[in-house]
Amino acid sequence: MVTVRPATADDGALIARMLVLAADWRPGAPARDVAAVLADPALAHYVEGWPRPDDVGVVAEDDDGTAVGAAWCRAFRADDPGYGFVGTDVPELAVAVVPGRRGARIGRALVTALLAAAASRGVERLSLSVEHDNPAARLYASLGFEVVGDADGAWTMVASTGPWLTPPVPPP
Repeated sequence: MVTVRPATADDGALIARMLVLAADWRPGAPARDVAAVLADPALAHYVEGWPRPDDVGVVAEDDDGTAVGAAWCRAFRADDPGYGFVGTDVPELAVAVVPGRRGARIGRALVTALLAAAASRGVERLSLSVEHDNPAARLYASLGFEVVGDADGAWTMVASTGPWLTPPVPPP
């Protein structure tokens, strides 16, 4: 059983560890540590200073409280874009699930929860970058992400956070 909860300011180290998993998603990829990933400015800006005021994140935990995944989004500046940058008003999503738990619908739960959390904060769209051979591309498409760009072996995808993801409001 997995529970998805909002990410907090105390989750900075966890988010950084999840960035490593997101960057090195391929099975058998050489294991890098957090310091090596954070030494790369193109990756480090996804987590530096977590959380910024507009950051939104969620964490998946097992019953014993062990984190098994996280998803978060952050807006970037045009002069310091992320890999899936489409505009300063469209935060970019990052997601990772620990290798032993991939394929168990945890990623789906995380992305769905993040879309809803972002919508509740007034975010209308999220973007992401996914390599062509990453199986997660099918997940993103099933959740409404559409390809808006294709470069360097990766798609840039965008989805509306949409009202269909926000919890219904009961009538008065």
